[in-house]
Amino acid sequence: SAPATRPANIHSMSTEPPPLTVFEVVRRAVQLVDPDDNDPTAGDFERAFEDDDEPIRGVDDIEDRVGEVLSTLDPATNNGSIAMAGALTVYLSYRRDEVHVDPAKLLVLAARAEWDGAPPEAVVEWLADRGLKV
Repeated sequence: SAPATRPANIHSMSTEPPPLTVFEVVRRAVQLVDPDDNDPTAGDFERAFEDDDEPIRGVDDIEDRVGEVLSTLDPATNNGSIAMAGALTVYLSYRRDEVHVDPAKLLVLAARAEWDGAPPEAVVEWLADRGLKV
């Protein structure tokens, strides 16, 4: 007769989701700001982080990393979608538990946090185009 197999020890299985990587957070941010994939600059922002598989919770300089990419892609902060992708990336790096919150709410929360309630005009207009305000 075949040896009996033991059931897996369910107590040793983690129920924690795997940690979010920098790229996963950036990808979510870009999905929120450009859901129809119409903004090539948002795609450029996403591609800048595509090889960054480091868990975002262990990244101390996410603001600097995002800032460097934004300064290259949109130095004058004229593109509201890319500015919001950056704001969402930084916001979600601290609030990983909110990655699946309602998109409209998340956009407003990220804008408030990033610019202390006073975002640049390009962002104000971008949000207004979506029926949102800070």
